[in-house]
Amino acid sequence: MNTLTTYEFPLNERMRVFMRLEHLFTQLRHFLNGNTASDRRIVMTTLIDVLSIFSRNNLKSELLIEIERLSRVLGTLATSSGVDIEKLHDMLTQLENTKKSLYASSGKVGSRLIANNLFQSVSQRSAIPGGCCSFDLPAFHYWLSQDVAIQVKELDEWTKPFLEIHDAINLVLNIIRQSNDARQEIAKAGFFQLSLPLELNESVQLLRVQVEKNTPYFAEISGGKHRFTVRFMSLGLESERSTQTTHDVPFSLTCCQL
Repeated sequence: MNTLTTYEFPLNERMRVFMRLEHLFTQLRHFLNGNTASDRRIVMTTLIDVLSIFSRNNLKSELLIEIERLSRVLGTLATSSGVDIEKLHDMLTQLENTKKSLYASSGKVGSRLIANNLFQSVSQRSAIPGGCCSFDLPAFHYWLSQDVAIQVKELDEWTKPFLEIHDAINLVLNIIRQSNDARQEIAKAGFFQLSLPLELNESVQLLRVQVEKNTPYFAEISGGKHRFTVRFMSLGLESERSTQTTHDVPFSLTCCQL
């Protein structure tokens, strides 16, 4: 059983986009397994968020750039001592297969969903609080009242085009998360700051802070590629603001460097 709570912080825009999509895809997968109309409503609103990110980013291009970068960096490690060659080869093979799959795909991801009249109606009304209720969108209400098998079939068709991107993002983030070992640190009076050496400014992609689940504070991480800070905060109650603790807090830090 995992006894740690993990806080992550991306250090560049590409990682931010990938992690936001990872969050949305995790939510999507969870509610796709649900059996209620409320589950399907959340699936639709999550798909709207996914498409919003896709519309502002060339995800396929960004993933290919990142896969090429990872392949190049990992390739240089083959001659390093202490490297698990079998694991390294497996990672490189996965990256190469994913790259080929992305190159082979054509067309705009989600174009069929964007053109769907029902989805367009839900998307337009979702910006209004409660705008997708039955009297505003009777077509959506009718769709939600149909047999679950019909809804699941259509949702599977709508989400299928995103699976390739989903798998690619999972692969990239998993490799980056495994790229370094955690080290033990102490946040004195709830505060920790670290400046990254110049040679690491571009290679550190992601920060991971882990604390025991029973720690009565949450980690607030901020910074950029040159330096970052970790503050451990006590959650404010009701109208009170969260405040930095005055206690020393032990935690583990991973600078995911690749």
